[in-house]
Amino acid sequence: MECCTTEASEGGASTLRRKEYDLAIVGSGSAAFGTAIAATRAGASVVMIEQGLVGGTCVNVGCVPSKALLAAAEARHVALAGQFPGITTDALGVDMPALIAGKDSLVNMLRHEKYENLAELYGFDILHGHGHFSADDTLTVDGVTVAAGHYIIATGAAPWAPPIPGLDKANYLTSTTAMELDHVPESLIVIGGNAIGLEQGQLFARLGAQVTIVEAQSRIAPFEEPEVSDALTSIFEDDGLAVEVGVTVTKLFQENGTVTVEIDTPHGSRSLRAEALLVATGRRPNTEGLGLDVVGVRVGSRGEVIVDDELRTTNPRIFAAGDVTGHPQFVYVAGVHGGIVADNALTGASRRVDYRTLPRVTFTSPQIASVGMTDEEAERSGISCECRVLQLTHVPRAIVNRDTRGVAKIVAERGTGRVLGIHLLADGAGDAILAGVYALEANFTVDQLATMWTPYLTMSEAIKLTAQSFSRDVAALSCCAA
Repeated sequence: MECCTTEASEGGASTLRRKEYDLAIVGSGSAAFGTAIAATRAGASVVMIEQGLVGGTCVNVGCVPSKALLAAAEARHVALAGQFPGITTDALGVDMPALIAGKDSLVNMLRHEKYENLAELYGFDILHGHGHFSADDTLTVDGVTVAAGHYIIATGAAPWAPPIPGLDKANYLTSTTAMELDHVPESLIVIGGNAIGLEQGQLFARLGAQVTIVEAQSRIAPFEEPEVSDALTSIFEDDGLAVEVGVTVTKLFQENGTVTVEIDTPHGSRSLRAEALLVATGRRPNTEGLGLDVVGVRVGSRGEVIVDDELRTTNPRIFAAGDVTGHPQFVYVAGVHGGIVADNALTGASRRVDYRTLPRVTFTSPQIASVGMTDEEAERSGISCECRVLQLTHVPRAIVNRDTRGVAKIVAERGTGRVLGIHLLADGAGDAILAGVYALEANFTVDQLATMWTPYLTMSEAIKLTAQSFSRDVAALSCCAA
């Protein structure tokens, strides 16, 4: 398409008077960069519109900073645990400003190297400002009009807080602001017992806070297998965290440096008190102020952009990708979405998203990692299944690590033995689950899993041993028996 002049601005971005592109992307996170890279490699002209920091959630306030802090907290925990005979270690107090500064330095480096620099490398423009759609299917960005053949909405999601009485007057933390604290609170209440709440709750517990996790459902990690939830609850309680499940937060208030949270539990009502409160009750798509109604793009009850199997919205020229769609909120999903929408918008490839072998990881310690169906999901789908659960006391890697807390579970189709789901709670489970992804992709049976080559003294051996438990007593095997 014919282009007009661009003027360089700070940070190497472009200030545009008016320009036409093949693709205009609103947002600059993983989905946006996945789209831009795929499109420019195909020879398309691309502009990316961003009103905040380039890079979106993952590098700025999500995966990268949280896992950097979790790794630091893990190092302190190991130093204090004293689990190996003959090794004496200690850990002094936490210098929170230095810890946060180190995290920020890492984030800034990766944002520059893995996001900002790529715009120049691949040759697409970044326009800073707030974009909203106009009735003529163009974008207006702070007074600048941007026209494109197709548009991609990739604005991500942001922390969401439920309407709890008193919350609006409390100085509560979110998953973003918790990673900016200048000190470790003496005590912390975490509302939300799913991935983010569990990760950050354990993070602050390992930095020295007294942590209580409050979850409305009957167990923490409520979307995982119940054996995983139960084992993780025991681990948290062993490590000094308090876990409250099946409770309703009725109100809260803050005074004199203390947050009071009133809860209704199966055993009656009571109050919890702490220095700080973290609300980790999920994230909602960022669609406010985009003018989607003007261009006929429909959104759902949570603000998510409604898309079909090809990630096309109700406007045929507009696609959406990543967290804003309400699809699984993982950075690798956003990246795959980007490649799909680029192909579908530019060439009409009709590519679709397949989540059958999508893995998920919660970066607690030990980690939760799963792929495929749970026992309940299989039964709900009308599939007769059988399962095996293996305690890590049978896994040599866990034994030599001197921490056998955790479980592995395999869900298989009854009769055929086809593997439907693999679920781990183990050190390094996020790495080991890749074997499970490949097994499901190849439609393995438990017999095939039980006889595959598996390196000894790795946590991935838990998958093989669980598969073997369908047909034998693994307690009667020698350490390295095939």
